[in-house]
Amino acid sequence: MDIAANLKKIKEELGKATLVAVSKTKPKEDIQAAYDAGQRVFGENKAREMEGKAEALPDDIQWHMIGHLQSNKVKYIAPFVSLIHSVDKLKLLKEINKRAKQNERVIDVLLQIHIAKEESKFGMDEEEVRELLQSDTYKQFKNIRVVGLMGMATLTEHQDQIKSEFNYLNSLFQQIKKEYFSEEESFKILSMGMSGDYKIALSCGSTMVRIGSAIFGEREYH
Repeated sequence: MDIAANLKKIKEELGKATLVAVSKTKPKEDIQAAYDAGQRVFGENKAREMEGKAEALPDDIQWHMIGHLQSNKVKYIAPFVSLIHSVDKLKLLKEINKRAKQNERVIDVLLQIHIAKEESKFGMDEEEVRELLQSDTYKQFKNIRVVGLMGMATLTEHQDQIKSEFNYLNSLFQQIKKEYFSEEESFKILSMGMSGDYKIALSCGSTMVRIGSAIFGEREYH
């Protein structure tokens, strides 16, 4: 597996979009190989695994939590995580704010929107996002910063469906920015697109893609 060559090829297609190299289940050697090829942003989906890798790998890596995050696991990543992609409830945001405060830092987060047809995928709907952003609880948080939205399209061969889901998320992103974050330049991340559908996501306005197997090869399940 030529990780460096895979990275080079993908980065040429991305334009200005940020690449999150999805390193979950991958050994430290593979992450180091991607790091040596210039990659600095890596995505993990398990807090303890991310914690272990962060301790063993270079300090200037930006670690993104891309998987579903349970409140009781936030404490393991709060000291160092760069961005949490998967915030889908106020309760989780409250815990992130609490742990960020303990670590004397502000943690950037994305709000996860449910755009797929599959019920198994996590995320809020449009109404829930607005409720969260309008809540008094949210307005009191000082140690989190909402910097954008994230969503995962349905796993399907139907490209039109994927495209319409991504276009919907982009349109919601623009509305939310206008209504709640118009003064904040930091609200600029639209994280959508993975190995199978990132080209469609880019055409629909994605500014951040999460790619694993196209860089590291197929996932190894433990």
